[in-house]
Amino acid sequence: MPVVNRIADFSADMTRWRQYLHTIPELEFECFETGAFVAERLREFGVDELHEGIAKTGMVAIINGQGDGPTIGLRADMDALPITEETGVEYASKNPGKMHACGHDGHTTMLLGAARYLAETRNFSGRVALIFQPAEEEGGGAGVMVEEGIMERFDISEVYGIHNDPGNPEGTFHTTPGPIMAAVDTFEIHIQGVGGHGAMPHQTRDPVMAACGIAQAIQTIVSRNHYAVEDLVVSVTQIHAGTVNNVIPDTAYLNGTVRTFDPSVQKMVMERMEQIVQGQAASYGVEARLEYQVGYPATINDAEKAAFAAAVAREVSGPERVVDTMGRDMGAEDFSYMLQSRPGAYLFLGQGEGAGLHHPKYNFNDDIAPVGASFFARIVEKAQPLG
Repeated sequence: MPVVNRIADFSADMTRWRQYLHTIPELEFECFETGAFVAERLREFGVDELHEGIAKTGMVAIINGQGDGPTIGLRADMDALPITEETGVEYASKNPGKMHACGHDGHTTMLLGAARYLAETRNFSGRVALIFQPAEEEGGGAGVMVEEGIMERFDISEVYGIHNDPGNPEGTFHTTPGPIMAAVDTFEIHIQGVGGHGAMPHQTRDPVMAACGIAQAIQTIVSRNHYAVEDLVVSVTQIHAGTVNNVIPDTAYLNGTVRTFDPSVQKMVMERMEQIVQGQAASYGVEARLEYQVGYPATINDAEKAAFAAAVAREVSGPERVVDTMGRDMGAEDFSYMLQSRPGAYLFLGQGEGAGLHHPKYNFNDDIAPVGASFFARIVEKAQPLG
């Protein structure tokens, strides 16, 4: 794969960075040790400005090019997951119950590699803003950074991000114009009935039956209230009720996730779910309360920027190794907040075969880090060329 030669020269350094970061996974906004490592590398590279303490442990580094021009943003997420690692590698997590199971150690490394190259060469006009973000998995760190004003403060005109992609061939890129990842919402349903002896159900108001009825009825939102060509997922993922075999409990609890792309579909789901919960509760003679939490919005690529990013990816990986009309992914990503604020694009970078994301045996493929770093570097040089 034709990565930038200078980046290939220090690829062994990138592997060392990534494997060290893998040993120190941190959750949500608590990326203190990770952030300290990143800041130390950025100072070594000679970035022109380093602004720390954004979204608690996030930071933005500025590298000036040659001559006037706009500021392009490049983003990497830094946080890990609350998973016990099972990779068996010598550089496994040293923090019990935490691991880099989504490859954010690799994302951080790719942006550090681009930072080193760009600080050395400065073969671009304007400026580049390197955005190192905490709390992608939980907490919406990208949204917090946007709320704290990074786009205006650093005058960022466009923004790009990458995520590694297990299962797709190593070094390939996948993206698409428009929606690429779904909005994610969460719902909880609390049911209050009247418990009693399992042999005397007529003396109870059974919350277990109500929970089953609600779980089944919710599925009709997708099958009967929704236009089939518009993507929608409604999944009940938890039902909890009762503790012993001969007692009907007083309460039951349901929990689940909703994935949408269109805000009008999201609104319809919220309204129908409330109607179904209350209607089913009345039919079973129980009380029910729906708590619906709106989460990350859909990740929507700017069509022009997605086409531009795909063209840059072809230069890095080859024309036959870039798919620019991939199907939409029902997963979610808080980079969506940055794309709501500025035009840009999000891409997936294939990392080959192996355990999938969020799996205890997952491990980032160090061979793709120079590819991602080359993409970041070249997109700056192509977007903001000299002269």
